[in-house]
Amino acid sequence: MPPIGRRTVLKLVSGAMAGASLPWPALARASAATAPASTPARVGDSQLGLVFDEAMRTQVSAFGQPITGFDSSETLLLADGPLDTFVHRDQRSERLRGDRHGAGKRTVVRGLAANGIEKQVSATVYERYPGLVLLQVAYRNGGHAPVEVTGWRNGAHVVQPHEGGFWSFSGATHEDRRDWVRPLDAAFEQRNTLAMEASDYGGGTPVANVWRRDVGLAVGHVETVPRLLDMPVRATDEGAAIGIESVQPLTLAPGATLLTDRTFVCVHRGDFYPALTHYRRFMQDQGISGPRAPESAFAPVWCAWGYDREFTTEQVIATLPKVREMGFEWAVLDDGWQTNEGDWKLDPRKFPRGDADMRAFVQAVKAQGLRPRLWIAPLACDPGSDVLHDHPDMLLLDKEGSVQKVSWWNAFTQCPAYTPTIDFYVALTRKAIGDWGFEGLKLDGQHLNAVAPCYNPLHKHDKPTDSFEKLADFWNAIHRAAREENPQAVVELCPCGTAFAFHNLPATDQYPASDPTSSWQVRHKGKSVKALFGHTSSYAGDHVELSDGGDDFASSVGVGAVISTKFTWPRDTDHPTEPLPPGGFVLTAEKEKLWRQWLEIYQAHMLPKGEYRGELYDIGFDKPEAHAIAKDKAMYYTFYATDWDGPVQLRGLGSGRYVVRDLFNGTELGHVDAGNNVLPAKFKRFLMLQAVPA
Repeated sequence: MPPIGRRTVLKLVSGAMAGASLPWPALARASAATAPASTPARVGDSQLGLVFDEAMRTQVSAFGQPITGFDSSETLLLADGPLDTFVHRDQRSERLRGDRHGAGKRTVVRGLAANGIEKQVSATVYERYPGLVLLQVAYRNGGHAPVEVTGWRNGAHVVQPHEGGFWSFSGATHEDRRDWVRPLDAAFEQRNTLAMEASDYGGGTPVANVWRRDVGLAVGHVETVPRLLDMPVRATDEGAAIGIESVQPLTLAPGATLLTDRTFVCVHRGDFYPALTHYRRFMQDQGISGPRAPESAFAPVWCAWGYDREFTTEQVIATLPKVREMGFEWAVLDDGWQTNEGDWKLDPRKFPRGDADMRAFVQAVKAQGLRPRLWIAPLACDPGSDVLHDHPDMLLLDKEGSVQKVSWWNAFTQCPAYTPTIDFYVALTRKAIGDWGFEGLKLDGQHLNAVAPCYNPLHKHDKPTDSFEKLADFWNAIHRAAREENPQAVVELCPCGTAFAFHNLPATDQYPASDPTSSWQVRHKGKSVKALFGHTSSYAGDHVELSDGGDDFASSVGVGAVISTKFTWPRDTDHPTEPLPPGGFVLTAEKEKLWRQWLEIYQAHMLPKGEYRGELYDIGFDKPEAHAIAKDKAMYYTFYATDWDGPVQLRGLGSGRYVVRDLFNGTELGHVDAGNNVLPAKFKRFLMLQAVPA
């Protein structure tokens, strides 16, 4: 590292926040054994309480009851072990007014360790976000020798056990594409890194959450760019351990100060939904929010991926009349139109006249009254591609000068923070929408969520993490170009199988379930995205063929997702990429009947435009699993279970009586009101109800 002068504030590689100076009054020189100068601090509000003890450990209370012991919650990680014992010295508080987050209170607590390192914890609560405390910690080396730091830890707590155990939410990416929402068993342990889990898997939403039947605790960071942090969660004999960590090493010189990223601890009732909603609102107040999705982002989607990469344009065009007749409105041209990943030139076998053939194809889609969307995998370039030969400077390189691989296509990653890379994909976007005439883009690939730090000397980055932190700027440039060519263009961002990278939200009109491995993933991803995107967002359930049984539209419709399919017609074709599932993708007469029924329900009620009421049901503990949506004075409820025979409760009803209808079976089940909201139910797989004021 470069030499660090006295009074300097350090920035970790992860991007720790820093200012020109810190409000750090000198501590009276005292040994760590000296008695504290004042009573330990208490901060919080009616929902959350944070109490510091004499060693500056903290205990968390939720709704007036302690849920942790006194934990070493804010810790400096040193080469010779964690520094987690400080003697509390003093504290001060100030009222906040006029802040972008509204009124609040900040308390600063200071302490001193035996080795001379001074610790200052800034804890801020805002009236706008009840139950959430914002934490930022500064460590100043007040000794005479440099200290080797390996990282830091904030918000580290062990939530005490409770009857029924724990569930967890992780916003981090995992290469095995595991569930984001999972129960904790005795062996549960996830590192939950926001850095690269693999060469092409990384990033995510910087929130982790554990909850019991009665209360939950979430941690995360609120920086306006992604950070290389971890959010470890594990089961212990004492309960569920959670925290947020940086593991980036540095040398803390005498007089220098390390300032952590801004992190938070949040308590809540119910499942992870309230904590994610708080996080979204906090980030929205910092200027990060999604665009208002165009009306067409809620239209049902048909995708040509059922024909695989070896499709012919004749196959696709011949299917379009059936697509239109069924009621789908989008037609997506998927992988296989291009010569390779990287050049994005038209395959001459399918488009022998080049641009003229592609324009004709797009016009054929529009002639059927459908909207054309084009699949692209940005930032991937294949070995042998022209762009790799002509522009190797666009590659993202590691410390040793090696490439970062995109495993699915056997491709290499290009650097999103390098201007020529940005210009290349902006030009491709303008061509696809402005010249060829597509009305939307499907941006696809697990490598879209995050990239590794870039050490390519040609890029002249201010720091290697520019590639990681500025990925959102790359997506914003593409989204801006798409909207400039067509103000109603829809940009779908599909980071296959990964947890959505929240900082990419401003460039995303539609987020799909992203290659779900089950109907459960369609539903819990839907609940997550509804919390993070808000009620005006477009979430798509992805191809129904990826759901349980290949026909579970109920899991999409019930959570307010746009419905999607990749059916073929009138027959299937060979699949060199992946073998066909039993029964194939062909639209049989039986499927057609079922598909039409769901399209009628979807179009009649348009639940994606309703208000998803994620706070009403706990996706982990409530049985049967339930999701609720409010729309046009009605309440919609969908319950899920393999086989259910028992009561269901209709929560969130307003005043007065409601008539309850079974939407799928077309029957009336009776009347309910807010005080008498339980009905007997017997169903397999799902039950979809509409409650309308009587």
